Amino acid sequence: MILALESTVIAHGLPRPINKKTAFHLQDIAYKKKCLPKTIGIVNGQIRVGLTDEEIILMSERDDIMKAGTREIALAVATRRWAATTVSATIRIASAHGIKVFATGGIGGVHDVSNWDVSQDIYELSQSRMIVVSSGPKSILNLPATAEMLETFEITVLGFRTDEMPAFYTRSSGIKIQKVEETSEIAEIFRTKEKLELPGSVLVFNPVQQEFEIDQLEMRTWLSEATKKMQKENVSQKSVTPFLLKTIAELSEGRTITSNVKLLESNVALACDILHSLSKIQ
Repeated sequence: MILALESTVIAHGLPRPINKKTAFHLQDIAYKKKCLPKTIGIVNGQIRVGLTDEEIILMSERDDIMKAGTREIALAVATRRWAATTVSATIRIASAHGIKVFATGGIGGVHDVSNWDVSQDIYELSQSRMIVVSSGPKSILNLPATAEMLETFEITVLGFRTDEMPAFYTRSSGIKIQKVEETSEIAEIFRTKEKLELPGSVLVFNPVQQEFEIDQLEMRTWLSEATKKMQKENVSQKSVTPFLLKTIAELSEGRTITSNVKLLESNVALACDILHSLSKIQ
């Protein structure tokens, strides 16, 4: 039972040396849950479905790692680059290799609607059939707009033991979603999509554990400060999310990093449980 993991969290999502430690720890969690983790990335233009230990170390230490969504896969391969795969690229590559379940931290979505900054993640979720376990859209996003976009693109959204869409560091957003109580329900819904040949992923939202949740008011304050800094430094496009997350981590004195790591651990464990349930349904 193979579980897909992304590499962007290693290269761009977490600071050194926490990124390397977390990458190996997530794999260890999967092994203990009797799943086979495959961290996906691109090495010298070669797509890797299962980075080696050495490649993970280099991915965590090099400064020239490209951030690759689905649209950048061909570019990274053709130019023989090292690239860390985002949610969208990981889904596309994993799906092409017959992998059914992917565990990540947060998904991308809609930033400022007036600027029409929308993540590739949403489109890829609508195209590739996969179970994606996440702790919600990143808190820096426009959450109502992101929820609307998920609906517009017909992505099946489920809340694992919650009826509210979580927002990465925060357990709730006030946005209602369909609640499921057991992993067997998730597996059954996914198998039904397969039988009916319906496109798109089953997006499972798993809220961060309560003890690692960050208050919404604190997050809004940090986000406001980070956004002002981003605008002052003219940060744009693919650099927006990494910049905001890094700045908020600094403002929170590392609390967001701890929360990020803990929700990743929880999502890998849940994804493995879903894989076991999926294996029981033909």
